[in-house]
Amino acid sequence: MKYDLIIKYGTLIDPAQGLHAKKDIAFKDGCVSTVNDDIPSSEARDVVNADGCYVTPGLIDLHVHVFHGVSHFGIEPDPTCLARGATTVVDAGSAGADTFPGFRKYVIDVSDTRILAQLNISSQGMLTREIGELENPDYADVDKACRMIEQHRDIILGVKVRLTRNSIVGERAGMQPLHKAREAADAAGLPMMVHPQDAWCESIDDILAVMGKRDILTHCFHDMACGILDKNGKIRDSVHAAIERGVIFDVGHGAGSFSWDVVEKAMAQGVEPTSISSDLHVYNINGPVYDLVNVVNKFLYLGMSLDDALAKVTSVPADTILMPGQVGTLATGAWGDAVIFEMREGEFQLVDARGKAKICRQKLEPIVVIKGGKVYRQKHITNYSKI
Repeated sequence: MKYDLIIKYGTLIDPAQGLHAKKDIAFKDGCVSTVNDDIPSSEARDVVNADGCYVTPGLIDLHVHVFHGVSHFGIEPDPTCLARGATTVVDAGSAGADTFPGFRKYVIDVSDTRILAQLNISSQGMLTREIGELENPDYADVDKACRMIEQHRDIILGVKVRLTRNSIVGERAGMQPLHKAREAADAAGLPMMVHPQDAWCESIDDILAVMGKRDILTHCFHDMACGILDKNGKIRDSVHAAIERGVIFDVGHGAGSFSWDVVEKAMAQGVEPTSISSDLHVYNINGPVYDLVNVVNKFLYLGMSLDDALAKVTSVPADTILMPGQVGTLATGAWGDAVIFEMREGEFQLVDARGKAKICRQKLEPIVVIKGGKVYRQKHITNYSKI
């Protein structure tokens, strides 16, 4: 056979190529072999009929926590990410320099989901709910972080720091972890990702002042202290300046970091997220996040076009992780990851991190996931509802 798999009759949406049209996609040896108007079914071993559906590149989630079994946040990546269309994910600091080798050996290297990582500036990473990883400032070890990055440059994309006072960062540490993360990231020649809410500082101005091009401000629509809005609900000048110099504003929905009020005010003032991510972890997988597609549906409800929303989970994050042409697209030669979606009609509830609900009339629902040119068949389902 000429091809291993063909997806036929679907509407391909591939923002990286500017495509929104009826196309067939053929896969061979784990990659996209060709995209055409009509590829004969007889030329492939397997054919998937996507008539009436949308076909997109595999989704990319820039913020998850999948250090299952070690980090208290950790979920298993394959049934929660890959099975729901996120074929490539970035773990956002679950592991630090002391724990990263185990994360790689026991999770990253044995998962079907493609997992990359931000290394936590705290050497222990996010181990327990009871003690913050930066309660002791000595855990912010620049030398350890840099040594670990050098050993795993193929999958470590940058340095993560969480700044929430008391629950994560003790008063003795204050804002030191931010500057330690900056030091480590600069030494390694990588960007940093910052979790800003309720930090030990006057406002987000102090955080953005040390962030530059390709750095990621995640949880950009939270409603706690150190947010993007001033006391009058206006976008802060520092936010506009950061956007201009290339700081990436990432959703990072999470269990407490997405407010309808904040995102609606921001978008009304012309500020949209650069990328849409879930911050999927054990405390939000049963709501309000559920999966990355649910977060995309929230932006569709807010009026973002389907193509723009999908760009923020495909081509844009592919550029962010410096993998354009490999992931986040179905261009010829790209890695063979795709998702087939139905657009379902009805009444669906979408809830923010404060429990405020909105009712939408349409939602995307993934029905088939292709990883490496093969239909992914879920091996098992983990029940997180009792956690």
